[in-house]
Amino acid sequence: MSVGFMKSTPLGYAFAIIAFTIFSVQDAVSKHLGMNYPPVLVAMFRYWAFAAFAILLAMRARGGLRAAVATKRPVLQIARGLLLAAQIPIAISAFAKVGLAQSQAIFAAGPLIVALLSVPILGEKVGWRRWTAIGVGLCGVLLILSPSGDQFSPLVILPIATAVMGALYGLMTRLVSRVDGPMTSFFYIGTVGAVALSIAGPFFWTEISTADWKWMILLCCTGIAGHYLLIKAYDNLDAVAVQPITYLQLVLASGIAVVVFGEVLRVNMVIGAAIVVGAGLFTVWRENVLARRNALNASVDP
Repeated sequence: MSVGFMKSTPLGYAFAIIAFTIFSVQDAVSKHLGMNYPPVLVAMFRYWAFAAFAILLAMRARGGLRAAVATKRPVLQIARGLLLAAQIPIAISAFAKVGLAQSQAIFAAGPLIVALLSVPILGEKVGWRRWTAIGVGLCGVLLILSPSGDQFSPLVILPIATAVMGALYGLMTRLVSRVDGPMTSFFYIGTVGAVALSIAGPFFWTEISTADWKWMILLCCTGIAGHYLLIKAYDNLDAVAVQPITYLQLVLASGIAVVVFGEVLRVNMVIGAAIVVGAGLFTVWRENVLARRNALNASVDP
């Protein structure tokens, strides 16, 4: 952050809204490409652009590449990068095989899974209010899945796995943020993921048609633009303010799924998604309340 930089809340919200709008388009492009090409191959091209962006940002940041590479938790940083690199192809597979709307509805349970896993992994205490929200949210997930309905598919394991992996990634990010700066973490997820997928990608090589190259380029551009705008959003807003806006991606992606791909929004999925979003928002709000309370108690303790 440069000297004299002033936060602007309206500008932060604008950056966040545009970022998640772009991510919705990226998800739609990922679905299109994932229906025609191996998801690992699609993710590899996406990560090449992401890595180039991460390296460029690191070079322009204070201390340059040397500062970005320096980490006190190298194993954890590499593990984060590998986990995210594995998650992206699974998410693309979910979009292609399960559906964009249903996948995004399940992804919305991310904050609930984070709260659930924070107990054994981070040793955090979860009170009855958050346990209730987690329970209600998971019931919403079951409603989305509709395991006893005619439309149930065992392939829903793909978006579920994506959501769980995303939650683990978020917890690992919390751990590493205690000792490393955000630029270091951003650099490692970009470069580690690019290396990993560059090793795996050739095993899934498929010739890309001339007509689809424009979609591959758009995928890379939306990734870079979305992440840049999200960074700018976090420069102006606290994370708790950004979290509710992430659900805009669910709404927009679902709209694209219906209009472009002809997916059907079933009643159980809409109601379930609303329950999950409500529970997730309450969980994030409650975590913020407790964090502020703990910070206030720490400041007044002698």
